[in-house]
Amino acid sequence: GYNMYQIAELAERTGLAKKDDFLAAAEDTALAKKLGVPADTLEGYLFPETYYFPMSATPQQMAAAMVDRFFTVFTDEWENRAARMGMSVHQIVTLASIIEKETGHPDERPLIASVFHNRLAKNMRLESDPTVIYGIPDFGGNITKAHLRQETPYNTYRRKGLPAGPISNPGREALYAALFPAQTGYLYFVSKNDGTHQFSATLA
Repeated sequence: GYNMYQIAELAERTGLAKKDDFLAAAEDTALAKKLGVPADTLEGYLFPETYYFPMSATPQQMAAAMVDRFFTVFTDEWENRAARMGMSVHQIVTLASIIEKETGHPDERPLIASVFHNRLAKNMRLESDPTVIYGIPDFGGNITKAHLRQETPYNTYRRKGLPAGPISNPGREALYAALFPAQTGYLYFVSKNDGTHQFSATLA
């Protein structure tokens, strides 16, 4: 569930790269194109995994290894599945990144996915707090109503459809959930404050 800024910080903590250098690689449009990423940055494609790098590895080499791992996991079969759903790979990655941030409970990912797919089908706003948070520079950790009203490309309370791009780097399970959501009538979920959620077809 880390985004590229958090991964850059992790790279610096391990002593492998300066945070700004790793971030520069992750935001390098030319590198993204070279690696086959269908976006201007590598956000969403830095696959979460355990990696072993020599101290001589460059930020570009580390980022490339993560992207290569993504394309190993995201098979042609999955790409075909996305196409049959009428979605691009980038749209699936964006949706999976939201699913990844919305729950830490593996069993819930297909249900969370179903809510978002159902909302997209009904042209409802996704209204996902993690997307709002991603669009706020230097977020302080306490989301407010003012934040929900703030106009950014990632505020899914203000904008219909998916946000401008991925908000994290989703793992295999979140990607799978985005491609194979549970079949439900759910349009809402609310935290039970125990790491799980209550799902419902109505706001009431």
